[in-house]
Amino acid sequence: MTEEYDALVHEIFPDMGDGSRINTLLTAVRPHNVHIGRNVIVMRGSLMMLVGGITLEDEVLVAANVQLISNNHDLNQRNIITCKPVRICRKAWIGAGATILPGVTVGENAVVGAGSVVTRDVPPMTIVAGNPAKIIRKIDEK
Repeated sequence: MTEEYDALVHEIFPDMGDGSRINTLLTAVRPHNVHIGRNVIVMRGSLMMLVGGITLEDEVLVAANVQLISNNHDLNQRNIITCKPVRICRKAWIGAGATILPGVTVGENAVVGAGSVVTRDVPPMTIVAGNPAKIIRKIDEK
């Protein structure tokens, strides 16, 4: 990446740690509501709906076309926006095309399979996949 790219990305995402890389094309609504740790990689085509806040801890990998969504609409009064933060913990990997919904925490070193829709918290050291995402197996701690 170039110095010009780094300067622009840090202007858009002021709370971004060293060594992190955000690849364009990216859609971000309210990018000041995201905390990006160190050595985070976000691939092309991702969508971040940041109204409720999103945290990407150190060494998180976000594959292409992932949707991180921290806001929704109230079921009874749809003009009201509801917000719940999304947290992707250290060393988690979000597979291509996955969707993480409001209020979800993806635990440390967890893996979300490609195309999954995550509606509930993902425990650390687990692999989840599907729609809705379910635990596939634990990751060996070795």
